[in-house]
Amino acid sequence: MHRPRIKEAIVSVSPNFSLEKQGIVTPAKIFWNLGTAHLVESALANGEGQLAKDGPLVVQTGKHTGRSASDKFIVRDATTENSIHWGKTNVAMDPAHFAALKEDFIAALAAKEKLYVADLFGGSQPEYRVNVRVINELAWHNLFIRTLLVRPDADELADLVPEYTIIDLPSFRADPVRHGCRSETVIAVNFTEKLILIGGTAYAGEMKKSVFGILNYLLPEQGVMPMHCSANIGPNGDTAVFFGLSGTGKTTLSADASRTLIGDDEHGWSDTAVFNFEGGCYAKMINLSPEAEPEIFATTKRFGTVLENVVMNTETREIDFNDNSLAENSRGSYPIDFIPNASKDNLGPVPKNIIMLTADAYGVLPPIARLTPDQAMYHFLSGYTARVAGTEIGVTEPTATFSTCFGAPFMPRHPSVYGNLLKERIAKGGVTCWLVNTGWTGGKATDRGIKRMPIKATRALLNAALDGSLNDAEFRKDPNFGFEFPIAVPGVDSKILDPREAWSDKAAYDATAQKLVQAFIDNFEQFEQHVDAGVREAAPKAA
Repeated sequence: MHRPRIKEAIVSVSPNFSLEKQGIVTPAKIFWNLGTAHLVESALANGEGQLAKDGPLVVQTGKHTGRSASDKFIVRDATTENSIHWGKTNVAMDPAHFAALKEDFIAALAAKEKLYVADLFGGSQPEYRVNVRVINELAWHNLFIRTLLVRPDADELADLVPEYTIIDLPSFRADPVRHGCRSETVIAVNFTEKLILIGGTAYAGEMKKSVFGILNYLLPEQGVMPMHCSANIGPNGDTAVFFGLSGTGKTTLSADASRTLIGDDEHGWSDTAVFNFEGGCYAKMINLSPEAEPEIFATTKRFGTVLENVVMNTETREIDFNDNSLAENSRGSYPIDFIPNASKDNLGPVPKNIIMLTADAYGVLPPIARLTPDQAMYHFLSGYTARVAGTEIGVTEPTATFSTCFGAPFMPRHPSVYGNLLKERIAKGGVTCWLVNTGWTGGKATDRGIKRMPIKATRALLNAALDGSLNDAEFRKDPNFGFEFPIAVPGVDSKILDPREAWSDKAAYDATAQKLVQAFIDNFEQFEQHVDAGVREAAPKAA
């Protein structure tokens, strides 16, 4: 098929701090700090994607449709030896291997005909932001990261000096022997050289999560709590923070038309503000509907949105969000101001409420529960959700997933560093904490006829929690987990509020609940020596 060539136009702001000053010498044509329209034109001209009917750019990421967690490494040296929590998540790379990898990345840059470079900010609160330079071989990747990070004003660009640099080359193929990695895919972080190298994957989310990792490493030393969360502000100036793993509803529940969105994924909590690390959103697209998520759905009909691995009819250019044949993890990235009620400054006051989201596929947890500060720290360190591998034949049980701090892959320091920061800030601000289950009710997700918690019920409970009216409800103590849950809330079917009562088979509920309790206890053994007695006593109780 003949593709018309679109002329590329340079409307860039070239910085005074050049690539050569970073030791990067390449004959490639450099496109500096291009805007959205020119990056979309370049992506189309390069054959990187197609425009959908209503204007978004549609791209595919190949075999990598999500993060390659097993291919991520941190250089272990004098800087990181005692500051990184080494283990299964934070895997060490030898400095010599990184040096070889860097040499080969620089050589790969020298062989490119064109490169796209963006100078950006990670973090919206000026006192705590970091300057990030991103070098891409793909125009759509440059558009993605320009959309997701905070964009400097034009007059800030010329004199912006990068503190950290990301080089992102999907065409690069790592050599496990030479580079000390696991496969041809590599994400290597060097905190001493302030350099991140990403190769062998076209999944754009690796870039944004790398910046998240940088801030998660730097901010605790400044007394700022980095968080994998969404956040919004109520009409009375009350900020709410939503922790949760992928698929639990962080993006959906924070995009509330009655509240002002601060951001959907990554934030810092300083003495004066909750501030977004980003300038855009990265939402799941699978099964997206205008009824359930109208604000997010509207972004898919905007020029400037990038849709990854969604299925599009090549003739009509219509999108089918229910088709998961390319990926279950289909994604859309868009500027935060595509959400009509987004915060102009990407920040808000310190929070009054913290919501910890879980999608409990066991059907054991109530739709909402109130947590004490000790219980909040316990559940924060646990980071629980449960998944169902619905496409696998013979799957009869959910799988419990524990990701500490609701974001273990992005937390370089020991989890107790973040947990203690959270507990201190909860106590200092008198914050009310809630556990919200967006998963299943009345049985396990694998049981016949069992459905997920109605989103209308979840929103009604959240609204009552955030406006303070839920505190006036009558609460009952959960015998397994020790937290309190309401027994009656206006507008919500009382049958789903008590999870045991929602099950027709009470004995099956009790057995399933004890199985989940034991999973919590087993998982928390790794943290027991790092927390005080109050947090240990907040653990669920085995029968």
